Amino acid sequence: MEVRAISKSVRVSPRKMRLVADAIRNLPIEEAYRVLHVTEQKAADSIQKTLKSAVANAVTNAQLEIKNLYISTVMVNQGQVLKRFRPSTRGRIHPYKKRGSHLTIILKEKVVMNATTVGAQSNGGAASNKADEAVAAAIYGGKEEKKTGGKSLVQRLTGRGAKKEKKEVVK
Repeated sequence: MEVRAISKSVRVSPRKMRLVADAIRNLPIEEAYRVLHVTEQKAADSIQKTLKSAVANAVTNAQLEIKNLYISTVMVNQGQVLKRFRPSTRGRIHPYKKRGSHLTIILKEKVVMNATTVGAQSNGGAASNKADEAVAAAIYGGKEEKKTGGKSLVQRLTGRGAKKEKKEVVK
């Protein structure tokens, strides 16, 4: 089940709020609270309030348990922009913008697998594997073969390994 909370017109720029939002995305609720508690940015307070509201919505409206919830989506969008100016010399002004943001937090419940659910899925998985093999046999005229050869993972990452000798060209 999906539960959401929205905060609009938060007076923190979206660019700065996204830095904190990226830190808590896909975390369980308790861990997200810990991360927000130690983050010393203004955006962390706004995100923490919205997260608290989302958890309250999940507990009261959807009757979900906090330990089964995680943050699936944190969206930070551009809000209203206040145009201001700073007076300068010779009667000039220097304009600047105070940006705001809209914050949306979506919580989802973790799926807990029971033994009966796992057994039912394993039977369905076997049927789908047979179907995949039948499709591969129809297309390739037999069972699908695995590719062999090529570089190993270590060789690809480090560039090390047995190198082929260069053949000398005789003219």
